[in-house]
Amino acid sequence: MPSGFNAKSFLKTVTSAPGVYRMYDIRQQVIYVGKAKDLKKRLSSYFRSNIPSVKTQALVSHIDHIDVTVTHSETDALLLENDYIKQYMPKYNVLLRDDKSYPYILLSGHKHPRLAYHRGPKREKGHYFGPYPNGGAVRESLHLMQKLFPIRQCDDLYYKSRSRPCLQYQLDRCSAPCVGIVSDDEYSEQVKLAGLFLRGKDKQVISQLVAKMETAAVGMEYEQAAQYRDQITALRRVAEQQEVSNHKGDMDVIGVDYASGIACFHLLFIRDGKIFGSRSYYPSVPAETDIEEVLSSFLAQFYLNADIQRTIPKEVILSHSFDGIKELEASIEHALDKKFELKTQVRGDRANFLRLAMTNASNAVATRLSHKNTVEQRFQLLEEALELNEPIKRMECFDISHTMGESTVASCVVFNREGPHKADYRRYNITGITGGDDYAAMEQAISRRFDKIDNNGKVPDLLFIDGGIGQLRVAQTIVDEKCVKIDKPPLLICVTKGEGRKAGLETFTVGGSEQTFEIPSDSPAFHLILHIRDESHRFAITGHRNKRQKTRNTSTLESIPGVGPKRRKALLQHLGGIQEVKGASVAELIKVPGISLEMAQTIHDALRGG
Repeated sequence: MPSGFNAKSFLKTVTSAPGVYRMYDIRQQVIYVGKAKDLKKRLSSYFRSNIPSVKTQALVSHIDHIDVTVTHSETDALLLENDYIKQYMPKYNVLLRDDKSYPYILLSGHKHPRLAYHRGPKREKGHYFGPYPNGGAVRESLHLMQKLFPIRQCDDLYYKSRSRPCLQYQLDRCSAPCVGIVSDDEYSEQVKLAGLFLRGKDKQVISQLVAKMETAAVGMEYEQAAQYRDQITALRRVAEQQEVSNHKGDMDVIGVDYASGIACFHLLFIRDGKIFGSRSYYPSVPAETDIEEVLSSFLAQFYLNADIQRTIPKEVILSHSFDGIKELEASIEHALDKKFELKTQVRGDRANFLRLAMTNASNAVATRLSHKNTVEQRFQLLEEALELNEPIKRMECFDISHTMGESTVASCVVFNREGPHKADYRRYNITGITGGDDYAAMEQAISRRFDKIDNNGKVPDLLFIDGGIGQLRVAQTIVDEKCVKIDKPPLLICVTKGEGRKAGLETFTVGGSEQTFEIPSDSPAFHLILHIRDESHRFAITGHRNKRQKTRNTSTLESIPGVGPKRRKALLQHLGGIQEVKGASVAELIKVPGISLEMAQTIHDALRGG
């Protein structure tokens, strides 16, 4: 325990009321947040003579001081603890990174409503269905809806610019309201049926379609009756596939597996007796954390996160019980101000759901452990090949991408002991250099990466350069210049393609000494280097292509006299994109706000070469 913290003196002043405590290290960083029904009793437990938990021992050894906030109740303490964990992300807490909003299906409020994927604030008028557990579930549902209901899914710009039906109409997946092929009343009927279906009213939708089919048949509108018949058949097939339970309520089913420091919570979202979707969560778990803390922390953070717009059912089925589950249930119920029940002993359909969730959780953990062991082995073999005395914690790789010097982009990708760390990936738009000068591009990218860096920054142990000896020398010069304040500058290695640029013939050169070495192409260490090199190449090419396309889209209009930013924006928005502008007639261009007949003719001639 640090000499600066006097536990006995501190505990004398602590109240026995409920509340939240924050533990700080010597750098004034919050390293742990906890709650307690009795603060004095809970905090005293950290400073006993014999602490059995290795994690608690490590935590206590880093405490510099503790702040205490008293609350009126355990529920208030739970809410405040959750807010503090999200704010400080302490290293010794179990952390659930679930800060993304959940996706919905939007049935818009237009004259001819559209079905669309939606994530974020609900600003657009219309009906929102969901939330869905992930984007894949939304896209799958939208694809299904296209087959069942001929409602448009195109965006408004595309919809407004149509003069004839698109391919979706030819495939019987849209009734083409954009060009008036379907009547407004008929389209509205299909929209109502789609809304009922999304609310889970399958039988009501089918019964209404049966009535419409019979009416059409009596009126000898046999083609219309056949369309309703096909729609009914498709709906029944879907309903049979989705129906998995006689239970009609809503619930979340959570299967948990925890092994070797990896925890997986696999959730089945059950709505109206159907599996609405599923999703696996992998909270960050400090070493030596017991399963009870993992369970209680996950449930509190998951169900009290109001930022993600999730619909919370009143019933949650959990594969594991733990001490304090009833107290946590009562606190969450009080905080949500709605009925909330945690169950661990279930039978029938619920038990079947739970077995499914547990199977998925255990499979996910086994897969992650296998991947983690493979990556760890690759790192160890690379350390041996480079004869390093210390383990590699972070590697970065730089690559340059351009087309004949146009739209140059540099990429920086990052790997740690668990593989690619995409949160730290970066792209650099390279400007102010001669087109095609890879040396100048590398110099600019490395300079921007290591500008003003010190020991508190994210310093890689290895820095790979995808290129030749010239680029390595440029990068080494910049690193030597920028990293003077760093105790351990990165080791630079360039990856040079072999004869004929064939994979497996790469050679490696160390910066500074410029000593060349080889690693057998069948070595896992060789595969690790190629993995980070290929990832940097992919990331650079993607960024370059996006930048090049954007540049080409705007440059064609920028070159036309009299077409400034406002007119470019109006043209692209009104017509739906650069290709539509290029293909537009003078009559269509005149309809764009701010475009006169003379200007429309100028634009038309410039884009057509007239």
